[in-house]
Amino acid sequence: MLSLTLMAGSVVTAQAPGQSGSDTKIVTATQINGTWRSGKNEFKILALGGGKLRVEFSGVYEYRSPQGPSANVGEGWGIAHIEGDTIRFKPEVSEDECMITMKYSTGRLHVSQSGICGFGFNVTAEGTYRRVSASKPKFSEH
Repeated sequence: MLSLTLMAGSVVTAQAPGQSGSDTKIVTATQINGTWRSGKNEFKILALGGGKLRVEFSGVYEYRSPQGPSANVGEGWGIAHIEGDTIRFKPEVSEDECMITMKYSTGRLHVSQSGICGFGFNVTAEGTYRRVSASKPKFSEH
């Protein structure tokens, strides 16, 4: 006897008004939830529904000083908004002009940052991130 089970991930975002379904890219919770890394930088993302995501960022900038290897670190957290395949995130304790934009594409997050986000000298969220875990992330208490 053959049994077939279908499972669907919840949709994180809805189609924008006026767009046809054939050209709209929808990112599901199954695709976006988890932990994403680029080098030593990391994003933790959890879909909350209604086009909202809980996001936490931790970043590292390593360098050599006269005293030896050193690093600057930074972090940010808060609620992001997703529309189609694009996430916009302004960390809670960042400067007003800070905006982090993440574009989902075939299992990767392409991240750009505009403005000063206050992460620490030379710490930036920019990069291409790959998901290292699809499990529900464990967030820090802020």
